Amino acid sequence: MENKKVIIISIIAILIVGGVFWFGYNFAPGSYPYAEEYTFNVNEPDLISAVEFFKAENIKYCQPLQVQLKDGRGDPPDNNHWYHVYFYFPEENKIIKTWIQEQFEKNKTIFAFVAVNEGLTLGHWKYINKDFSDSENEAQKKKFEERILKKIEAKLGVKYN
Repeated sequence: MENKKVIIISIIAILIVGGVFWFGYNFAPGSYPYAEEYTFNVNEPDLISAVEFFKAENIKYCQPLQVQLKDGRGDPPDNNHWYHVYFYFPEENKIIKTWIQEQFEKNKTIFAFVAVNEGLTLGHWKYINKDFSDSENEAQKKKFEERILKKIEAKLGVKYN
């Protein structure tokens, strides 16, 4: 009889702990809790300029006009914290959502990889570090780093962390 009580209490404890972890993962705090963040040791305007220059030099990574997503900050109070930037990967027909935000430390700015939209019709977003399998997630991040980040890094002359 004592063994059954220990087993039942153990099962209940496992379910409670598992539920807390599941809830914490699926209802993470913040606006972009799963974004992959890369820190550049530059100020925000310099990073934004480097991204704009990159897009001007690499037109194929600019989203098609019919998508109508605009780079920049949203109207307050909606999205004033982040400078949103959208890229397009024509090889896969995917839109890439990112944001830029200066940190409290001087000359530290985060460039975050947020999500991938399948095709040109919006609403098919898959969030990085959440909606992809581990191998798909790593492949998405690697593509982003090689096609976008390393080239911006070269323009700035500083490495990201």
